[in-house]
Amino acid sequence: MNIIDRATIDKIMSAANIVEVVQEFVTLRKSGVNYKGLCPFHNEKTPSFFVSPTRGICHCFSCGKGGNAVTFLMEHEQMTYPEALKWLARKYHIEVKEKELTDEERQAESTRESMFIVNEWASGYFQRLLHEHEDGQAVGLQYFRSRGIRDDIIRKFCLGYDLPSRDALPQEAIKKGYKEEFLVKTGLCYKRDSDGRLNDRFAGRVIFPWFSVSGKIVAFGGRLLDSRTKGVQLKYVNSPDSEIYHKERELYGIYQAKRAIAKENCVYMVEGYTDVIAMHQAGIENVVANSGTALSYEQIRMLHRFTPNIVLLYDGDEAGIHAALRGTDMLLSEGMNIKVLLFPDGDDPDSFSRKHTTEEFRQYIDGHQTDFIQFKTDVLLTGVTDPIKRSEAISSIVRSISVIGDQIIRATYIHDCSQRLGIQESTLISSMNKFIRQQRADRRQAAEREQEAEERRQEEALAQQTAAPARPAAPVQRDHRQEVEMMIVRLIVRYGERNITVKDEDDCPVTLPVAEYIDSDMAADDLHFQLPVYEKIRQEAVAQSADKDWTAENWFLHHHDVDISKTAAELSVERVRLTKSLQKDVDEETLRERVIHLMADFRLDYVENRMKEIKQSLNGVTDADTMRSLMEEFSRMQIIRNALARQLGNNIIV
Repeated sequence: MNIIDRATIDKIMSAANIVEVVQEFVTLRKSGVNYKGLCPFHNEKTPSFFVSPTRGICHCFSCGKGGNAVTFLMEHEQMTYPEALKWLARKYHIEVKEKELTDEERQAESTRESMFIVNEWASGYFQRLLHEHEDGQAVGLQYFRSRGIRDDIIRKFCLGYDLPSRDALPQEAIKKGYKEEFLVKTGLCYKRDSDGRLNDRFAGRVIFPWFSVSGKIVAFGGRLLDSRTKGVQLKYVNSPDSEIYHKERELYGIYQAKRAIAKENCVYMVEGYTDVIAMHQAGIENVVANSGTALSYEQIRMLHRFTPNIVLLYDGDEAGIHAALRGTDMLLSEGMNIKVLLFPDGDDPDSFSRKHTTEEFRQYIDGHQTDFIQFKTDVLLTGVTDPIKRSEAISSIVRSISVIGDQIIRATYIHDCSQRLGIQESTLISSMNKFIRQQRADRRQAAEREQEAEERRQEEALAQQTAAPARPAAPVQRDHRQEVEMMIVRLIVRYGERNITVKDEDDCPVTLPVAEYIDSDMAADDLHFQLPVYEKIRQEAVAQSADKDWTAENWFLHHHDVDISKTAAELSVERVRLTKSLQKDVDEETLRERVIHLMADFRLDYVENRMKEIKQSLNGVTDADTMRSLMEEFSRMQIIRNALARQLGNNIIV
């Protein structure tokens, strides 16, 4: 991997603002001295993800994930450590000087990073063809302009053009040093069955790059030009799923829209690329598209991190109506507040915007949104007189209400539905409760089926092993020693530079930093932490404690070693969630008592484990001298154990 020098890393870490970084992916609201939002690492409806600007860390109190700016990016975007540093360097305009990669180092680059690099090159290639090549200007650029797309919007979305030749792109890519393997893995090319040569998937099309929420190019969409689309079913071709692109997890335009979504606290969902672009051109930037794929829960949860409010903008034809109906229940079940707008006469946002002025377009969107009950009522009940069909339509509306998790919101919608449809509220509630009971039964059955499947998988795995008695694996739990070690290291991270006064061997008072006292106390009996990262923190704290300006928590939270910074963040989270009134610093005496108590507990645990080892050793000993030596050691350990227990306030019956 590329080597980034320590000074540059320090500069990046100092510049990184955790709130600014997390806000690229999550909408945050002020909560006292901290910020909070919906966790991006798991599905939740109540915010439990906290960000502390003063300490530069984030943490989810539900799933436990978090860290500093670098570790957050690594976890959320599946970046390597250098990739996360480069991302931050670009954000804060910091120059990163790296040495030239050798052939060996180039081969060591991860597959994902190589695929991103190839996509980045391809995007630039398509843009250069569009703006600089004579065919790109005459065909591609002319096409976009004929659709009314301005040049600034073309550049904003990095639109491009691909030459009709199937060989041009792969030949240029290979010439530039990009490997055939990654041209195929990204989906830019595919191999011909006849001779195995590379074919350009997007030849002769205008290009729409897909950006991830962090701004990386993950895929492309290519559209045939108007003169070639007559009688052609596949006007659009998209990149296939790959290691960096899963269509059900991505939304077109999310990178360009995320700031506007958070600012407006609302997102517009449209169907296609040009719909997104048309709305940006009209000054409406909080818009995304799922571009022909069925709306997925992954997409909904991504949007929910930025806002709970969504407006579906679809064509007024049968396909558009079906798409809106299909996504309603999924959105409601994820806690989204839904409004729907259907364009008239089969228009979509793109075609409608070209028939109207920008002001007319914005006014239409603002004035024609309806809530989902009114939408479903209009679609399913308008002109319906048959009692059976009317009953089915009302049941469909009630079923949608039943998937809403919040009881108060459900009750509000049921009351509203009763008023609009002229049906007794009690009747609608009874029907809704049936749906809720059925949904719960379905979830239980699904969970039982999954449990049975998991048990079968475990049985099959055990059957392939030795014929040992089958028993479920015990859950991994942190033992007492690990808990004590964690608490000791937490003290080092939080208060390593703080001085405490203790007694030396001659019972004389001596003042020294917490980190130094813990290290010397452990070194006296050659004790060590079990986790290597804890040992690193202990050793580095002692080395740094001589510096009068050194602050342990800040040092470790922004450490260049990602394991240390992540561990420090995990050990600091308890203070992050406290309100300002509860964030009281400990005084020297309290800190001294905590340190001494924990070190005694740590040593007691070591002594008790050693006593267990001696007992086990005695079982197989026949030599009298060895037995005598072990018994003497056991006796010494017993005395030490009892003394430590008395110090800790425990009563041990021997």
